[in-house]
Amino acid sequence: IGESAPMQALRREIEVFARAELPVLVTGETGVGKELVVRMLHALSPRREQPLVYLNCAALPESMVEAELFGYEKGAFTGAAEPRLGKLRVADGGSLLLDEIGELPLHIQPKFLRALQAGEVQPLGCDRALRVDVRLFAATNRDLEAEVAAGRFRADLLHRLDVCRLRVPPLRERVEDLPLLAGHFADGARRSLGVG
Repeated sequence: IGESAPMQALRREIEVFARAELPVLVTGETGVGKELVVRMLHALSPRREQPLVYLNCAALPESMVEAELFGYEKGAFTGAAEPRLGKLRVADGGSLLLDEIGELPLHIQPKFLRALQAGEVQPLGCDRALRVDVRLFAATNRDLEAEVAAGRFRADLLHRLDVCRLRVPPLRERVEDLPLLAGHFADGARRSLGVG
């Protein structure tokens, strides 16, 4: 929501990047609407009829990230009573949003990079790689270049993710949008309260 110059520029970039089959890295401060941007990218993309699968890298225990991304076979580890597809296979044919990509554990990054480069995933406990066709969106509020310099993020993975970058501007850079935003939220509150 907004008619400011930064928002108009962002909308134009979204329209261009949505049509491409390239990864998109969405950056910006917490609360600026990175997930909304990704939803727009997917909705305008050729994959709009397919699922947009979401995974928050910061919300998972480090020990579960690999299983969540790649899936696993029955018996792959203690507690794996049934096989699980993993987000990359669930998103096959559609798109995957990795939110808080800067939180992806360093030891998982090489395997994830391989999945991006080859279009293949190998579930835990499986001896063969499986093909997947996934459009990747990644979002972060971190400075990934600084994370690379600090040794917490792989440079080759950043290079693979950073094909198309969208920066979502914070509200302080588009204060002229405040009346539109206030009206939007007031209308939503009015509707939810049933007030005419």
